[in-house]
Amino acid sequence: MRIRGDIFWNWADPTLHHRTHDETLDNGTTMDVQVRLSRTGNTQMFIGVYAGTGMVLHEEAFDTRPGESMTRALAWGVGRARCFATNRQPAERQLA
Repeated sequence: MRIRGDIFWNWADPTLHHRTHDETLDNGTTMDVQVRLSRTGNTQMFIGVYAGTGMVLHEEAFDTRPGESMTRALAWGVGRARCFATNRQPAERQLA
């Protein structure tokens, strides 16, 4: 069971449609990446990485991902979450 931090609870809005990617690594670390469209049409994203015990290792939220579709933002977020989950330095966002 994940123990959500303040970043998740401040970001969460169950009334908005969203897409989710959940993944569990061999060591029990879990990743939760969610993207959604805000009420104004902005692509928004949440990235959460949790230890096997459920404790937060990393959470971050983006209020806007300019120029990115939900699909593209989700793919970028999954890559970033994997970096945090495997203790690698995530690449900075690159614009196409």
